[in-house]
Amino acid sequence: MSALKGPILFGDFTPEAGLARALAMERAEVISEVRSSGLKGRGGAGFLTGMKWNIAAAAKGEKKFVVCNADEGEPGTFKDRVLLTSYPDLVFEGMAIAGYAIGASHGIVYLRGEYGYLLPGLEETLNKRRRGRLLGEAVSGKKGFSFDIEIRLGSGAYVCGEETALIESLEGHRGEPRNRPPFPVNTGYLGCPTIVNNVETLALAARVMSEGAEWFKKFGTGKSAGSKLFSVSGDCERPGVYEFPMGITIAQLLKEVGGEGAKAVQVGGASGHCVPAVQFTRALAFEDIPTGGSVIVFGQGRDMLGAAKNFMEFFAEESCGQCTPCRYGTKVLLDGIEKLENGSCSMAYLKELLALGETMQLASKCGLGQSAPNAFISIAANFKDEVLGRERRSEGRGE
Repeated sequence: MSALKGPILFGDFTPEAGLARALAMERAEVISEVRSSGLKGRGGAGFLTGMKWNIAAAAKGEKKFVVCNADEGEPGTFKDRVLLTSYPDLVFEGMAIAGYAIGASHGIVYLRGEYGYLLPGLEETLNKRRRGRLLGEAVSGKKGFSFDIEIRLGSGAYVCGEETALIESLEGHRGEPRNRPPFPVNTGYLGCPTIVNNVETLALAARVMSEGAEWFKKFGTGKSAGSKLFSVSGDCERPGVYEFPMGITIAQLLKEVGGEGAKAVQVGGASGHCVPAVQFTRALAFEDIPTGGSVIVFGQGRDMLGAAKNFMEFFAEESCGQCTPCRYGTKVLLDGIEKLENGSCSMAYLKELLALGETMQLASKCGLGQSAPNAFISIAANFKDEVLGRERRSEGRGE
């Protein structure tokens, strides 16, 4: 696996400089700095981090919580694992900064169940931070600010990557999305104001505080500041985790990873969109193609309908079943893809499937159901010949 030295997270930096600078400021000044940087959530949603922190800081509650979403369950995404393996202190530093900013004394890392093997190393890092007074009572000697972190393991449910389902899981309930409002920043874990930030977002927040908002904005675009980690896999010479400034085009990324000549790229994992080669000049940024970080490269020999089927099998399995559009829709779409595979799906039925997908995008309760049809819809739109050009297969007579 390859990794490219990047400008912010994979570059050189002074450990704990962000926390030291933050603790020398007023809480409101920390939030203002993060907000001025334009840092947006790197989990895929792209909500302004400083705005989220500001709402939670203003919310009334005796207790407040900082939750690090490390439930990296999106197929094709593995950049948070790299951060937790190689830069755990930077992530924990970001959590402490967030805790100081919103007035929280407790942080929780919700770690993907399949990453359980990281737990001993992460616990040792936390213990070192406690011994170094970077966690616990009077963090770094700052009177009135106590903050500690615990790690909770998930149980492998993809839906728990959604922040309200994650909170339900933390509380010991079945991992199902909540109705919103209220939002976690006001009524989150145990009914208290809670911010839920992605691993990468928290690491970047620490870098914003160490170097300043203006420095951070030198990278990326006007609407998408900073850099982004990309988990690159599939038909390329150099798969791995790369850090690029926001706004890099798909073509530029493919050149760096040895994926020139690709037929398509799936941006955003199974829940993302399939981008054909004619659109490789598009930018990976919030104003064009937003992504949580997954880039799956499809070479010329790949069966695109097969890729759509693979993704839909995943969603049919992972749907929590709470809402009808997702529970029913994923299985109907999977059945339709199988009909397309054996050449028994009519054009009229394909149109019905696409209409169903659009209904799911609008009517599903959470991001799982809303994004489940994305790959199928984009593949059907951009690879009609592959989707419709199947010969009918005989069934049940050995022909």
